Amino acid sequence: MPAMSHTKAAEAHESAAKIHRTAAERHQKGDHKAGLEHSEKAMKLSESAHEVSKGAHAKSKTAAH
Repeated sequence: MPAMSHTKAAEAHESAAKIHRTAAERHQKGDHKAGLEHSEKAMKLSESAHEVSKGAHAKSKTAAH
């Protein structure tokens, strides 16, 4: 079902955004080591979210035809 795929993609993006915000907070507080660790995790989550989004898009295209 395309709708479930898009929901999963949105959840993945929300998780990545949360970690990005945490990284920014750590950097603002001067804890650059923790900020870097969170940034790296956020990047991996963002890449994963992108892959989930591509899958959702593909399912939508298939359902539309």
